Amino acid sequence: MTDIRESARSCFGATGSHHLFIRGGVAAVLFASFVLDASSAGNAFNVRDHGARGERTTNDRVAIQAAIEACAAAGGGKVVFPAGDYLCGGLRLASGVNIYLEAGATIWVSTDPRDYSAGGSGSVYASGSWGHLFFADGARNVSITGRGVINGQTTADHGGRWGVTTKLGFRTGILRFLDCRDVAVRGVSILNSDAWTLHFRRCENVAVEDVTIRNNYRRQVTDGIDPDMCRNVRIARCRISSGDDCIVLKTMEAHPCENVTVSDCVLESAASALKLGTESRGDFRNIRVTNCVITNTHTGIGLYLKDGGTMENITFSNIRIACCRPMARAVTPVFADIERRAADSKLGRIRNVTFENLDITSGSGVLVQGAPGRPVEDMVFRNIRFRVEQADDYAKRNKPVGGRRAAGDQCDASFARLPSYFTVAHARGFTLEDLWVSIGAAAFEQQPRSAFCGRHIDGLKVRNVRRDPAAESVGAVDLQDCRAAGETR
Repeated sequence: MTDIRESARSCFGATGSHHLFIRGGVAAVLFASFVLDASSAGNAFNVRDHGARGERTTNDRVAIQAAIEACAAAGGGKVVFPAGDYLCGGLRLASGVNIYLEAGATIWVSTDPRDYSAGGSGSVYASGSWGHLFFADGARNVSITGRGVINGQTTADHGGRWGVTTKLGFRTGILRFLDCRDVAVRGVSILNSDAWTLHFRRCENVAVEDVTIRNNYRRQVTDGIDPDMCRNVRIARCRISSGDDCIVLKTMEAHPCENVTVSDCVLESAASALKLGTESRGDFRNIRVTNCVITNTHTGIGLYLKDGGTMENITFSNIRIACCRPMARAVTPVFADIERRAADSKLGRIRNVTFENLDITSGSGVLVQGAPGRPVEDMVFRNIRFRVEQADDYAKRNKPVGGRRAAGDQCDASFARLPSYFTVAHARGFTLEDLWVSIGAAAFEQQPRSAFCGRHIDGLKVRNVRRDPAAESVGAVDLQDCRAAGETR
């Protein structure tokens, strides 16, 4: 696999004040390296020694589970999959177990619901039953590593945006870990998951590194990596292509998701490449994302706050975003939004968020909007280069919703349709420095738009905003009901 850092360097370029730079490869993390492979225990358990045939025509679930249990009973070690094709589903992992896939080994995920036991690897969500290849609950020092492949066997298109709305009664994901500590997924390639690929729920000390995930771009609900109410998470050097969100942090209950780093990843998403929310009952804090490349994506970076939590102390830096054309949903290279999921939902807060060194190619603009009475607070955008090669039509543009909610309102469209490539509304303490929007001549003639548009902003700082072409007919900056920092009403 091509080295992620070299791929990022080649995409960002090496010269020019508005290009991005990779500084020293992988970004520094907030916490020390904490996850060790369980294989350090020294014991090895070959699944073939426990009856697995590796021919794909025979279901090897019982044999593989026997190898896992033998490994756990011995105090931990490595469960080895030598080269072969293993059909199985519904494996329960235990503390100290390292699943190790040798080169040439492929696990084919069973799509038979009978291979997934309720209360074990099976889960029931509002959308129906989901099963998971790997399940762990309350385990410590558990890992999945190696150079092999896991194939979820689901390649058909599905979802409203693709015109396929048949209800699916049973779906399979790859991993679901609950309340686990010191867990890792490293080196493996994962293909064609039918549901969330890697779901970590209330886990601590999580590492996902050098992993490739390739799901069907035209199949919804196939997220890549979902850290849900997790602490101390490191995601690095991953390549993800997904029909839904690639990396999405959630707080499905009132517990925080905190101390997260994402670095040196290459992402492609039919929804959001890097996302916080929409499930946001708990807080999100101390999150750093750096040195990533995002391609062919509707929303590059999305902050969707609907359930009353707080998103704070967050930095996105050195990121290249190339959006696709709109396909049944709005395109927003960067999006942040505060709203209520339901009429009785609390309004949350987005504050202390910084975006710097972004290189964007898109026909649609950045959209940041708080809510009346609950502005986005202390947000900074610095050194943003924005290229427009073909302008998207805003006539029917609405903000992306990103998840379930009871009803919309006028804010769905009122700011999204303003003629600008960078719109901010309902903010307090907003700083924009060094924005350069370069618009192709044909695109500007078709859709003459400002570089920056501000509405209802207190404490606005704007410095060095440039738009090419300059065009006196349409101002580069469009402000209404905005007050500069230090200015009073």
